[in-house]
Amino acid sequence: MNFSEYLSCCQTWTNDALRAVLSDANIKNDQIREAMIYSTMAGGKRVRPMLVKAACEALGGDISHALPAACAIELIHTYSLIHDDLPAMDDDDLRRGRPTCHKAFDEATAILAGDALQALAFEVIASNPELSADIRLQQSLTLAKAAGCNGMIEGQAQDMQATGKVLSLEELKQLHACKTGALIRVACTLGALAAGADNLQIKALESYADAIGLAFQVQDDILDVTASTEVLGKTQGADIAQGKNTYVSLLGLEEAQDTALALKENALNELKSLNLDNPNATRYLQDLAKYIVERDH
Repeated sequence: MNFSEYLSCCQTWTNDALRAVLSDANIKNDQIREAMIYSTMAGGKRVRPMLVKAACEALGGDISHALPAACAIELIHTYSLIHDDLPAMDDDDLRRGRPTCHKAFDEATAILAGDALQALAFEVIASNPELSADIRLQQSLTLAKAAGCNGMIEGQAQDMQATGKVLSLEELKQLHACKTGALIRVACTLGALAAGADNLQIKALESYADAIGLAFQVQDDILDVTASTEVLGKTQGADIAQGKNTYVSLLGLEEAQDTALALKENALNELKSLNLDNPNATRYLQDLAKYIVERDH
């Protein structure tokens, strides 16, 4: 299948599993349950679960072993979006073309729904019957580090503290390596661990993920100034309006576009370093690197 079909297949794979996870969780509070489902099932590209699946497949693993980790990372991602949108953070009214969680419900419900999704993510990984306790521990540890105070949380804190200040390019790269890149990197790690990868394979996939993670953010910054609110599904120009540092504000539009393309090539070279017997095994990882810099939303 082509990449568009593969991405659609991964979205269905992920969405079906997420519905089952949320149903099996037997969430007793009606309002919290509705808010969790509202945000988790609001659509989205499901790029991070796709990375878990594609990394596992590339190394010859069984994707059923990777499915819980794919769900877990999307639960973490969803919780982060709920909290990012809150008035105390990015203060957004729209997410994926719909009212943000705190607008559809209220701020307290949004906070609690996000907290619940974060906890549920680790419950899902820990309960995976297909993997050994050692692999589940490694997955839990790497996801916790990526989502925690030296990963995604650190990036969000840097982002908030940097608003209204001018960062250097290196400072901006570090910010996004934490805020956006950490979850993209760990997605590849989770998939590789599910496939029983060795350390060299994990390192190559993580370097690939670092490149596409940065490219993802650069392209997001480009789209913030080039795409409409209707296409984006969130407010166009919001980053500039809030005085946020972006690759476009630091580099200009043309150089930012060149940077995204260079990162794509770096990612493709990292996949070649895996030296797999079947180079086509990484086809969808290659396609994703290209998709990230060619997407319009």
